Amino acid sequence: MDTFSAPEFGRRAFLGGILAAAGGVALGQDAKPAEKPKAHENALVYQFKIGEFDAWSISDGHMLFRGAVDMMWPQEDHPQMTEWLVNHGERMDGIPLYVNILVVRIGKEIAIFDAGFGTNKNPNLAWLQDGLRQAGIAPEQVTAGFLSHSHVDHMAGFVQDGKPFFPNAAFYFLPEEYAFWHAAEPDFSKSKRNKAELPNLIKSVRSQFEILKPLSQPVKSGTEFFNGAVTIEAAPGHTSGHAIFRIKSGNESLLHFVDLAHHHGFMFFNPEWYIAFDHDPLQGIDTRKKVFAKAAAERTRCYGFHVPWPGLGHILPAGNGYLWHQERWSWGS
Repeated sequence: MDTFSAPEFGRRAFLGGILAAAGGVALGQDAKPAEKPKAHENALVYQFKIGEFDAWSISDGHMLFRGAVDMMWPQEDHPQMTEWLVNHGERMDGIPLYVNILVVRIGKEIAIFDAGFGTNKNPNLAWLQDGLRQAGIAPEQVTAGFLSHSHVDHMAGFVQDGKPFFPNAAFYFLPEEYAFWHAAEPDFSKSKRNKAELPNLIKSVRSQFEILKPLSQPVKSGTEFFNGAVTIEAAPGHTSGHAIFRIKSGNESLLHFVDLAHHHGFMFFNPEWYIAFDHDPLQGIDTRKKVFAKAAAERTRCYGFHVPWPGLGHILPAGNGYLWHQERWSWGS
């Protein structure tokens, strides 16, 4: 894409490491008790390893779409979807949607995969900045920002106050994503989403791309970064340029399937079920089937943007579909 030029990126010295956990202190007579933490601080940052790489899953919050199956398609399958919820003891008043941000330290590089909502008045959203502070990572330390696609819960956090929030980070995305949003009339004809939202959505996405233009480096599907540690792959359907990511260190790897699933049950149990936000549902179904089949066959460790935090698990074959098997939390060794 000729509209972008690769800038020279400044690099600040890497400060390294996460903040040490504070030790217990006995309160003296004049000591003040610790302030009550925010409601989300006790379950916000989860550190884990991908081979030799340090990684963090940082929650940017959670949402609830009212009406347990209202956002799901095809509508004629709503009874089966409801049956799945009942059989698995799930809540019936809405679909919970988690927002999980993956951050990985690769040598002197720090990569972030999507950036959440940025700032938001809803107290249940926009926790990423708090999470980065808890992990001991300053925005200036992030050297690579990977955009999977341009929906607000993935892109908005890359921008704050009209400027890039990660000023030293190259901003990577697939050119198909940029082309879709900058078409004369972006094609939402196959999507089931509320069309009244589209004018403001398109305007916002274009504005954010413009702000990030000095850092932008569109790359082709299959491009590898950091000596093969990260690979970006096209996974279209949810959007035209929707991307997934493979992170590899030695013999260990992680597949970040991003928005190929918006629920820990529905899209796994039946990959032909889809959410209203998909731009091209049939293309998304085809992509999901291919990616899930490969991940299940190879027993790939996976990470999902919208599955329950911290988003780690495996996709296992189950009947004609799959099962999302959440990885056991491990606090420490």
